[in-house]
Amino acid sequence: MSTSPPRWPRPAGWPVWVVPLLLVVVQFLGTLGAGHSDAERSGPPWAGDGVSPDVAHRDLDPLGFGLVLVGPALLLLRRRRPVVTLAATGAVTALYLLRAYPYGPAPLSLAVAIMAAVVAGHRLAAWAGTGAGLAAFFGLTALIGVPANRRGTEGWFSPQEPSLVGATFVTAWALVVLITSELVRMRAQRAAESARVRAEEERRQASEERLLMARELHDVLAHNISMINVQAGVALHLMDDDPEQARTALAAIKDASKEALTEMRGVIGALRAQGETAPRSPTAGLDRLDELLDRARSAGLRVECEITGERRPLHAGTDLAAFRIVQESLTNVTRHAGPGPVTARVRITYGEHDIVVRVDDDGRGVSLLDDRPGGSGIRGMRERAAALGGSFEAGPRPDGGFGVRARLPLPDDSAAREPDGASTVRED
Repeated sequence: MSTSPPRWPRPAGWPVWVVPLLLVVVQFLGTLGAGHSDAERSGPPWAGDGVSPDVAHRDLDPLGFGLVLVGPALLLLRRRRPVVTLAATGAVTALYLLRAYPYGPAPLSLAVAIMAAVVAGHRLAAWAGTGAGLAAFFGLTALIGVPANRRGTEGWFSPQEPSLVGATFVTAWALVVLITSELVRMRAQRAAESARVRAEEERRQASEERLLMARELHDVLAHNISMINVQAGVALHLMDDDPEQARTALAAIKDASKEALTEMRGVIGALRAQGETAPRSPTAGLDRLDELLDRARSAGLRVECEITGERRPLHAGTDLAAFRIVQESLTNVTRHAGPGPVTARVRITYGEHDIVVRVDDDGRGVSLLDDRPGGSGIRGMRERAAALGGSFEAGPRPDGGFGVRARLPLPDDSAAREPDGASTVRED
C-alpha cells in the first residue's frame, strides 16, 4: 500500500514560538551585519541607484540589542492578543528607528504582527493602525529629523529626515505587507469554509446512511416477523388436527427467518465495514417479487399480481423502493386486514418516465393512516417515495379495504439489472 510523503505543516500550524525564534536569529545577525558596514557608508534600501549616500547611524548599545530582541518576543502573544501585539511591536520598531540604530531587518517583526492581526480578523485595526503609525512617524521625523550624514549623532533622538523616495518606499512596503496579509486571510477563510462544508456533508451522509439502514431493518424485520407470527399461529392451531399443514407452516417460518437473517447480515455487514468500500447497491428488487408474493400466500393471503408496461431494468434505488413498498404493504395487510379471507391485489405499471406501484386489499381491519405509536410503515413508504422525488398515497378505499399507491420517477441513468422478461400477468 503506497503512502504519501509527510507534508510540512503550514505556518498557522507551527508552535507559536517558531516564528519568533527565526526572527530573533535573522534580526540579530542582520542588525550586526548592518552595524559593521560603518566604514563603507551604510544606507537604507531606498538610498539611490547603486550609490549610497553618507548615512550615519548610532552604534548598537544595550538598548538597541534589547529592541532587536523584544520585537520577536512580543510575537509570542500574536495569537491571543493580536491588536496589542501589533501596537507594541509598532512602538518598538518606531523607537528603534527614532534612535537611529543601523538600518537592517528590525521591521520584520512589525510585518509579522500586521499579518497576524489581519488573519485574526482585526482588519480595521491593522489598516488604520498602520496608516496612523506611518503618518505619525513621518510627521515626527519631519520635526526632529536631521540630514543623513548626521543621523544618530545628536541627542537622544536623531532620525533621518524624511524624503519623497524614502516615504514612498516605506508606504509601498506597508501596503505589500497588508495586501499579502489579506490574501493569506482569504485563503485561510476559504480553507476553513471548505473544511466546514466537508464536515457537514460527511455528517449529512452519515445521517442518511443511518436512516436508510434503520428503514431497511424495519422493513426486513416487520415483514418477516409478521410472516413468522402468522405461521406460528397456524402451526399451533393445526398441530393436532392437521400435522401436515402444521409442518408446512413451520417450513414457512424457517424460510422467513432465513430470509430475515440474510438481509440483516447484509445491512449489519455494511455497518461493520471499516477501511473499505461497503456495498451500497441494494440486493432486494422487483426481480424477487415472486418470492415475496409466495411468502405472503403462505401466510394465508390471496394475492393477485398484475404487471403492465415494458418491464425493464431499474435504477437500484428505485428498484429497492418499489420492492419495499410492496413488501411493507403486504405486511400491513397481513397484520391489520382483519378476519376472514383477504385478497391483496398488487399492480405494477411501467411508464415511460415513472413506475406506479399499487397494493389494494379488501380487508376489514383498522386504518393505518395514523401509524400506531412506534410504527413507521406508512411513514417509511412515504419517505422512500419522497427521497426519489415521487409521490405516495395511502388510505381506506371507498368500497372497503385499504389502498396504497406510489409513483416513483425513473432516472435517465438507470442501473443495469438483468431484465426479468416480458410483461406478465399472474393470478393465484
